[in-house]
Amino acid sequence: MCLIVFAWRPGHAQPLIVAANRDEFYARPSLPLAQWPEAPQVYAGRDLEAGGTWLGIGANGRFAALTNIRDPHQPPARKSRGELVARFLTGEMPIDDYLSEVIGRSLEYAGFNLLIGNAHELWHFNAHETEAVMVPPGVYGLSNAGLDTPWPKLLRARAGLEALLDDPQPEALLALLNDPQPAPFTELPDTGVGLATEALLSSVFIASPTYGTRASTALIVQADGTRHMVERSFGPYGGHLGEVEIRV
Repeated sequence: MCLIVFAWRPGHAQPLIVAANRDEFYARPSLPLAQWPEAPQVYAGRDLEAGGTWLGIGANGRFAALTNIRDPHQPPARKSRGELVARFLTGEMPIDDYLSEVIGRSLEYAGFNLLIGNAHELWHFNAHETEAVMVPPGVYGLSNAGLDTPWPKLLRARAGLEALLDDPQPEALLALLNDPQPAPFTELPDTGVGLATEALLSSVFIASPTYGTRASTALIVQADGTRHMVERSFGPYGGHLGEVEIRV
């Protein structure tokens, strides 16, 4: 994923609301949101190149999502970051034990943000830090830096989510993710990829011939543990490829 905005509201009728875009090269093969045959408790898309995923839900209220940290100077990774989400969703390890393991192995991966939780708690780990943090109740954004780093796309999407929280619906969440407006040049971050690329990556929804938003996902979790997910898939230039809706 490259942009996740979420509301974490323990004790609320809808404790977790998530709207997220996965940005990736269109040529990288993947499958859309579905129940995994070998792990029927997991509902997620799948990266067919490395076998992991970018966002999904599992048994006992498990939720996990991932963004990369944009750093063109970081060394090549030995392992795919998507396995960090997949291993949590398919496993039964308690959150604190799982995070301890991830922290101890974080150098095996390129830079990442990992967001994991269950019905009772939500945690964030940035691979450039030494500790994971339990997320307090609130509304947050996560892109390709730290939690709530105020990039223009994050601020726009987070404000859009805040405006929907009285009555969050998948269609409205997906609409806020479909915002193609780039940031003004004066507001672009400098992550070392050059001005033209910074501009391309500055919109909530990215579209180009080779790279862009591949999937937009809306997730609404109810207090009774039921979950409603809708995912839309896209191809080059933002062409709509399909939609999957799951209620579990």
